[in-house]
Amino acid sequence: MKPERYAHVLSFALSHPWAVLPEMMPVVAGILARHIAGLDSSAEIAAALVNRKNLPQPRAGSVAIIPVYGVIAPRMNLFSEYSGGTTFEKLTGQLRQVMANADVKTIVLDIDSPGGSVAGAAEFSAELRKARAKKPILAVGQYTMASAAYHLASACTEIIAAPSACTGSIGCYWMHDDLSEALAQLGIKRTFVSAGEGKLDGNETEALSVSAKARRQATVDSMYGAFVDAVVTGRGKGMTADRVRTEWKAHVYESPDALKLGMIDSIATLDDTLQRVLSASPDAADQRAALDFTSPVDTSQEPARATDQDRRADADLERQVFEMNL
Repeated sequence: MKPERYAHVLSFALSHPWAVLPEMMPVVAGILARHIAGLDSSAEIAAALVNRKNLPQPRAGSVAIIPVYGVIAPRMNLFSEYSGGTTFEKLTGQLRQVMANADVKTIVLDIDSPGGSVAGAAEFSAELRKARAKKPILAVGQYTMASAAYHLASACTEIIAAPSACTGSIGCYWMHDDLSEALAQLGIKRTFVSAGEGKLDGNETEALSVSAKARRQATVDSMYGAFVDAVVTGRGKGMTADRVRTEWKAHVYESPDALKLGMIDSIATLDDTLQRVLSASPDAADQRAALDFTSPVDTSQEPARATDQDRRADADLERQVFEMNL
């Protein structure tokens, strides 16, 4: 990504609240801030965060699988390619495509995401709720289903989590980077000419003022309230906002605890879920497809050995992560 393009990406990252795991936000902020400040930081750091691709998956019988991997944000194609994430527009397009396919009877969201931007999450959740009235939509967390990703899952017909999955983190926050020292090191002193009270509140060349922080807090509180309301609406079954706020909070839970709290409906892997859905289908082709998920794994073959390229990539990633103090 060329340096001039970072300004657009950083502007988006700083202008919208986020519903993402706290561990992920410093990675997003750190990568962007280092580049804006003119510091070298390899793109492989972000690209390695998610190794899987958000590509259409082969259908399993009458079940369509939509992958939801990495950081989710709207119209962030440059950033999504850079961070291994996806966009709400891409997900919406994939959902509409499978909804229009008469051969698709069930939809599965294969989720492995720490969340993403608040912007776009409510709209796609509404799309999911509308779609689930016509076809069952199952959300399978394998292995992270947090923040905005759980927002999407709560709009589905059923939520399943793999035995070792992490689920939750229902909350929002806003970040502000004070880049004044970094700009000073580059010999840059920025001057603004503006009109309109508050127009420059929150700019990255100075610390966040008390009034600017208060306004952003009000926005985050409002977004959080909408997030909670969406979870309550999506989950139904006697769910209440007070329960989400005071019992679930913004913690991340292992699958057994998430099940006890009512955050998920069952614990199963993606393959287990596909096998269950296909086996229950009256269609003979689906029942045959179900056998693909019940066949024992062949352990007679020796595992593939790591190549020199694999070892170099691992070593580079370890070095880069160490340098960024992740």
